[in-house]
Amino acid sequence: MEPRIVDLLSSEKFTRERSLRVVAIGGGTGLSTLLKGLKRFVLTPSEMAVAQPGLPVIRDLCAVVTVSDDGGSSGRLRKELNMLPPGDIRNCIVALSEDEALLSQLFRHRFEKGSGLEGHSFGNLFLAALTDITHDFSEAVRLSSEILVTRGHIHPATTSNIELEALMEDGTRVRGETNITASKVRIQELFLVPPNVEPLPQTLDAIARADIISIGPGSLFTSLIPNLLVHGISDAIVNSPAIKVYICNLMTQANESLGLTAADHIRALNRHAGQQIFDYALINRTPISNELKAKYALEGACQIVADLNAIEALGVIPVLGDYLEEDGVARHKTARVASDLLQLASAVGAERKGSSAE
Repeated sequence: MEPRIVDLLSSEKFTRERSLRVVAIGGGTGLSTLLKGLKRFVLTPSEMAVAQPGLPVIRDLCAVVTVSDDGGSSGRLRKELNMLPPGDIRNCIVALSEDEALLSQLFRHRFEKGSGLEGHSFGNLFLAALTDITHDFSEAVRLSSEILVTRGHIHPATTSNIELEALMEDGTRVRGETNITASKVRIQELFLVPPNVEPLPQTLDAIARADIISIGPGSLFTSLIPNLLVHGISDAIVNSPAIKVYICNLMTQANESLGLTAADHIRALNRHAGQQIFDYALINRTPISNELKAKYALEGACQIVADLNAIEALGVIPVLGDYLEEDGVARHKTARVASDLLQLASAVGAERKGSSAE
């Protein structure tokens, strides 16, 4: 039996009846890259007045970011200042910034020398300073976002100081994101330490009011699943009337997802959430070049198998698109992913509205 697939390119239900509230959940480079694509749809009232007809519009964009990093500059600041790791948050602030030139370059600047400074990024130090002044990491994030004039809100998944712990396939337990990523044994289950940490009220409110909630792309166990383990977030997602979409990775990743298909990723997310989350999954259909295939094969990685029948058996509708861009590595075509995500929200929203009016 052929799986049901949404073809957004031929959809006639796409409409611009209303602007959208979007919540994007994740971490690492995957989330910040997606935010760059979504940002261009966040329009000011004056921009909206002259916007191209049929263009989807975001009225409110919220990013929920994992805070479990314990390596690099973030890890050092975390240990030395007892603060949350700022790196992923910093990348999201830069991604949503109005000014992608000097200020963004400044926030990304990494010191190459200097006692105590070497390896630190200016943006991380800036967030550390604001946290010291305000005594509140989430307030420091809000103020940083104001300074860089971001087109969206950014919330840490929790303001509690958490660590990741993984139960591996061989029965051993590994503590800390860096150690988990470095392990050669496959991850079986992930835990937060401590386990019952709370999200920000603003996060739960944004999820409850959202029209569409996306999870991914990003490292399955260290960027995506940690958000779902924060108390209340999974329930809030499931109870939200929003359309829930998984944005599938392009390639498998050493230790995190080697040998896992697209359906396996969804199963892992559902299992850690304790319930079924997704309505749709954005899946790449463009094959990778032989040259890049060989490059990834050296580290045991390959293109993620899009097992569409298995995805649909999970109650998730695949949305296929040409999302692969090659630039020495496999990257998502961010603008296309963001556009398809919003077209999906508009099309399904119009369909739901039409059904309720009958």
